[in-house]
Amino acid sequence: NTSLLFPDLSGSAAAAAAFSATSAAAAAGQKKRVTVRLASKDDYATWKRLWSGYLTFYKHELADEVTDETWRRLLDPANDAQHCLLAVADDGRVMGFAIYLLHPSTWSVTPYCYLEDLYVAEGTRGSGAGRALIEEIYRRAEEGGWGRVYWCTDDDNYRARTLYDKLAKNARIIQYR
Repeated sequence: NTSLLFPDLSGSAAAAAAFSATSAAAAAGQKKRVTVRLASKDDYATWKRLWSGYLTFYKHELADEVTDETWRRLLDPANDAQHCLLAVADDGRVMGFAIYLLHPSTWSVTPYCYLEDLYVAEGTRGSGAGRALIEEIYRRAEEGGWGRVYWCTDDDNYRARTLYDKLAKNARIIQYR
């Protein structure tokens, strides 16, 4: 089973409250400063190493052409729907990434944001990188007027779910394929 998380950000007051609460929690509990920024073409080797770790974590293999096309789309200036954020430590190390996409919804006049991929390297988990990535997406949702941010994870991904349960509501929806 997969858990889906649907924080409802319809209405700027709700979005602001969600973002403010998570920002305050991050400031109180974060061990190191984590900077979040958009990926650039110079990040390819680092992103590919993290991407490989992500695929290994989920026991999944992809053809190189899929990985290469994913990277191309993430950096394509004509693609305004899909983006890659990187979490960077004070020393410049890239600790993780979040790939999200914006899409229209039949349930809202504002776009929804699907956080499709989130990964923090094994040795840097617990550093605040995952929280910082999600909070940056919430900040962008607030700024962009997006109606919802949502994502899914494996139901046995307990470490990540511990963080997710602090930042969002588990919608108790089962995903079928």
